[in-house]
Amino acid sequence: MKKAFETIDHTADIGIIVYGADVKELFSNAALGLFSLITEPESIEDKLQFNLKVRSEDADGLLVEWLNELIYFFDAKHLLFNRCDIERLTDNELNATCHGEGFDPMRHKITRGVKAATYHMLKLEKDREGYTAQVIFDI
Repeated sequence: MKKAFETIDHTADIGIIVYGADVKELFSNAALGLFSLITEPESIEDKLQFNLKVRSEDADGLLVEWLNELIYFFDAKHLLFNRCDIERLTDNELNATCHGEGFDPMRHKITRGVKAATYHMLKLEKDREGYTAQVIFDI
């Protein structure tokens, strides 16, 4: 079994390569990869859940919008997620339930600030083993 994601270095930014047996798992693992850039996902407890809905014109855009919505929830609402269950996913719409908790500076060490998911070097591919995506983040 492939790992869920891996971190890649990029000049002045950071990225992740995400894996999934299907596209729902890929989007869920992308969320986990994002929050692993911000803090240690193991430190996030499953205390709250939020239903999120994201739309875009295509699958690539949907991945970027999804990750930017999660960044917004952290930046504006101070919420961290350790699991996102993708309930509905089409080429241009995603519905998910995300589990986590409010940021606690005593328990959550912020590794880095993530400003946004970008379209730079964005890849979303399917092969015999499943799906792979590459996302670069502004930090």
